[in-house]
Amino acid sequence: MKRVGGLYKAMLDRENFLLAFHRAAKGKRYRAKVGEFQDDLPNWMTSIRQRLCSGNFIFGRFHQFLIRDPKERIITAPCFEERVVHHAIMNVCEPVLDRWLIDDTYACRVGRGREAAVKQAMHFCRTQSWCLKLDVRKYFDSIDHDRLLELLTRRFKEVPLHTLFDRIVRSYRGSQGIGLPIGSLMSQHFANFYLGWLDRYVKEALQIRGYVRYMDDMLLWGDDRLELQRIQRECESFVSDQLKLEFKLAQIRRVEHGVSFLGCRLFPAHIELNRRSKQRWRSRVRFLEKAYRLGLISDLDLQKRLASLTAFARGGGARSWKFRTSVLEPWQVDEP
Repeated sequence: MKRVGGLYKAMLDRENFLLAFHRAAKGKRYRAKVGEFQDDLPNWMTSIRQRLCSGNFIFGRFHQFLIRDPKERIITAPCFEERVVHHAIMNVCEPVLDRWLIDDTYACRVGRGREAAVKQAMHFCRTQSWCLKLDVRKYFDSIDHDRLLELLTRRFKEVPLHTLFDRIVRSYRGSQGIGLPIGSLMSQHFANFYLGWLDRYVKEALQIRGYVRYMDDMLLWGDDRLELQRIQRECESFVSDQLKLEFKLAQIRRVEHGVSFLGCRLFPAHIELNRRSKQRWRSRVRFLEKAYRLGLISDLDLQKRLASLTAFARGGGARSWKFRTSVLEPWQVDEP
């Protein structure tokens, strides 16, 4: 594998840091810290670059909070200054990581995402009889620091960049040596890269044509159930030996019975929202209804949020019109 260099100097470039600031500040300019940063932007950028070069920049200043969407997760968000550094690094490193990933990986990639993953999965559902679904147990919490950093050195050859990666990765649970924080830009890309080695094993060693991955959710297709069982064992062995991970879910189903993936249930002829997505969608609409009636959100806010919910429900071409109508109709009837 050819390693890439010349990125560290580009990362420290002033224009790159200016772009990093604007990306980190997107949607957050009303916050006091962002305003303070922007008011003295040239000095802030100079200070950050100097501290990075001297090795004095402090990583690991996180803010944690709990969400339930749909399951309980602890979000670990870095401070704004560290977010700017993450964006500065990924501005130059993300294209390198993206070029290395295979076409069948859809998370954290420009021009791809959930809807494209669902559409590609539907393509294989129409042409194959059986589907193997794999899901990594506590994925972000299980990523091994040493192994991740070793794999990154195979892609990037500059020692200063390796040092930055090491400090960022070990700033979270460094004493335990495992885990990446959910809520960090670099964690998303590192986690996607980490399972990229399984992608290549599946496509190159096992030569599986029907394969789609969205972060740690994977689907593999075939026409022989016994062959998929063999592939399952091979994948389990690979992630255990090479990535120090394990699957919490390994399920083989006939495609005609429906395959659950990214909030949808895929059939050869159509897509539906799965039961959990319907429950969440209904709950969120009821929450918006209550907030609107209490005057907590405006007409414009309501329209934007409903449009976002509708886009999710229709993602990938899912049949959801009747369901959405049944949820929204009572509310619409009650409106004056």
